[in-house]
Amino acid sequence: MLKNLLRSRPAPLDGNALYARAVTQARRPEFYTRLGVDDRIDARFELYTLHVLLLVLRLRDDGERGGEAAQVLFDTYVSALDNSLRELGVGDVSVGKKMRKLGESLYGRMTAYEAPLRTGDAAALTAGLARNVYGHDDIAAAEALAGYVIASRATLAAQEFKAVIRQPDWAELPA
Repeated sequence: MLKNLLRSRPAPLDGNALYARAVTQARRPEFYTRLGVDDRIDARFELYTLHVLLLVLRLRDDGERGGEAAQVLFDTYVSALDNSLRELGVGDVSVGKKMRKLGESLYGRMTAYEAPLRTGDAAALTAGLARNVYGHDDIAAAEALAGYVIASRATLAAQEFKAVIRQPDWAELPA
């Protein structure tokens, strides 16, 4: 027991820095100009959620330390959503209701995307992206985004844990 108390612990993950890297990637203009994502708050939420999920999945693949890091990132994202609502002027009374709705959306998206990402099911992922990111069932619009997401999953998986924490590698966006 004394050994556990005296052993060195890794530095805690800076969830804000990792979240900022996901947001920076999700804000790339190419999503809107090349891939046709509408520049609306709900579409941006979808892209942020997608990139955070990609990192969460990658981190979880690294065992206990990855699971802890994924939880820190997820908690940071939820906190950022709460802060954004407050910055938009949502009153304290309404924040709880809006956060519950956002939380349900966030959980729903992560659930919808996780299985296709883990199995590489491009068709299911494309259908989910068409519905959630593009707001319709025309899968042709979402095929390029789905390809990018699957490629990013593979690119992140090839990276060492510490490298993902420092600077995640994302796939190239389609031309």
